[in-house]
Amino acid sequence: MRRGRGARGGGGGTSTRARILCAAERLLVREPDSSLAEVAAAAGVARRTVYGHFTGRDALVEGLVEEAARAVRSALAGPDAPTPEDDPTTALARFVRALWPVGDRYGTLIALARRQGLDPDPVRAVLGPARDTVAAIIVRGQRTGAFHTGVPAGVLGAALEAHLLALLGCARSGAWEDDGTGAAVAALVAAGVESGTAAEAAESGRPSVGAAGARPVT
Repeated sequence: MRRGRGARGGGGGTSTRARILCAAERLLVREPDSSLAEVAAAAGVARRTVYGHFTGRDALVEGLVEEAARAVRSALAGPDAPTPEDDPTTALARFVRALWPVGDRYGTLIALARRQGLDPDPVRAVLGPARDTVAAIIVRGQRTGAFHTGVPAGVLGAALEAHLLALLGCARSGAWEDDGTGAAVAALVAAGVESGTAAEAAESGRPSVGAAGARPVT
């Protein structure tokens, strides 16, 4: 995957770059219009150090989106991700539970990249693997009768994505607390699964203890 537009190597090494990205992630989630000077202060580095890694704010945001893409791929390859052996209901629950920590961390940044009108390729890189995975689950679920067929699979997938992003927004704002279980239930019910079955599937999709990257919504 290509580096963010205008991103540079050097200037203090990858650890400094990671520190800047971590500080930017925390800051931009709270204050989307923060300047590079504010990011530098949050990271505890000089502004010129930030410019040593990123030529501007757009490059910094693209760097964050690239980090999101890596996190999505890691979650989808992890032990808690859905597998072809899972029935569609379990697979969708596991998908939501596995991706929830990634969505919590990066959902605002994806929205920020869209709002700034950046090149859409990085955003597609973040969402593409997840969209492909859930699309396959929905097709299988509709074929087996696990999910409703009132709308085409592609439309249902887009609706579930919007639904989950809205739930993530509520979690980030503090309006709702969830570790992904409630979101999994909501997604399954929206797909046409009976609420009791949805709750059981969501519980069975809980991440393994110590799963990489898993953390509660705060």
